[in-house]
Amino acid sequence: MKLFDVYPINPINIVKGVGSLVYDDKGQEYLDLYGGHAVISIGHTNPHYVKRLEDQLHQIGFYSNSVEIPLQRQLAEKLGHVSGKEDYQLFLCNSGAEANENALKLASFYNGKKKVIAFRGAFHGRTSLAVAVTDNPKIVAPVNETDNVIFLPWCDEAALEQAFAEHEISSVIIEGIQGVGGIHVATESFLQKIRSLCDANNAVFIADSVQCGYGRTGKFFSHDFAGVNADIYSMAKGMGNGFPVGGIIISPKIQPAYGMLGTTFGGNHLACAAGLAVLEVIEQDNLMQNAAEVGGYLITELKKLKQVKEVRGRGLMIGIELPAELAHVRKDLLFKHHIFTGEAKPNVVRLLPALNLTKANADRFLETFASTLNPL
Repeated sequence: MKLFDVYPINPINIVKGVGSLVYDDKGQEYLDLYGGHAVISIGHTNPHYVKRLEDQLHQIGFYSNSVEIPLQRQLAEKLGHVSGKEDYQLFLCNSGAEANENALKLASFYNGKKKVIAFRGAFHGRTSLAVAVTDNPKIVAPVNETDNVIFLPWCDEAALEQAFAEHEISSVIIEGIQGVGGIHVATESFLQKIRSLCDANNAVFIADSVQCGYGRTGKFFSHDFAGVNADIYSMAKGMGNGFPVGGIIISPKIQPAYGMLGTTFGGNHLACAAGLAVLEVIEQDNLMQNAAEVGGYLITELKKLKQVKEVRGRGLMIGIELPAELAHVRKDLLFKHHIFTGEAKPNVVRLLPALNLTKANADRFLETFASTLNPL
């Protein structure tokens, strides 16, 4: 048997990681400014994280949601405290796509409506409903197509008002910062407009925080910059620092019922141990403040480079838009200078490092990036 070939693979075998550094099977060191798609939130092999998982493995790794799992309640309590959403309810699953899938379904259960507003450039996952609200026809199979989704231009308040006037809207789903779409930050006024229209029409505001949440921007959820609360926040990626865990937190106005949502692996003992470790490190090491400070420093310095068309983002979620003639830069960073970054089409370098990225590593990147733009 061979692997189903759906990934363009870099010929690099990473076998070890410490903090923001990873190493291949030949011993070559790489600076990791991508964290495996924003997953590594507290650094590779963080000692507290490793110990939490190891200790849990010596007790029990899994049992189903048919029994009490006190770690789930502990995770909910810690998440409420660190995020500031203490009156919300937590449902645990395994991935961002599942989180968004459950959020969309729960919204429809809540108000009995079907129509969903999503936005151009959106990426919300690859499962049925999640991919239907993703703006990429290439990954939407015919079976996923639905006329229940309305795609609107990004941050167009007039189009949003018109859609609410013309349709019975169940929910609005929006990334606080579009990731795959190119690091586009939702304006505060637009998020406030979503909140007011949802309130007026009994619709559900879903804040997709899978990539832009969990402290990455300097606030726990990037949507928090707008000063309004969403009804449901979806989470994954940085939630487990590499262990598969996702979830949604749900406003108290939405009431649960047995059987409404369910999962086999979600909220298992190991996942909760990983999730608790992440939150403990974020809190103890002030990583949201570090993300704001180091990210702000990176953004300021990157804006000084005249070859860069635009720098977008907040905290440690940064997009560097380059002109077409510099399309080679990302590959040069990886293969010549051993720095992992991400990309977004057509020519955006994405930075999504661990939240404890040091200023020294930020400087290492800035120096290398500048020299790559201006080769001798």
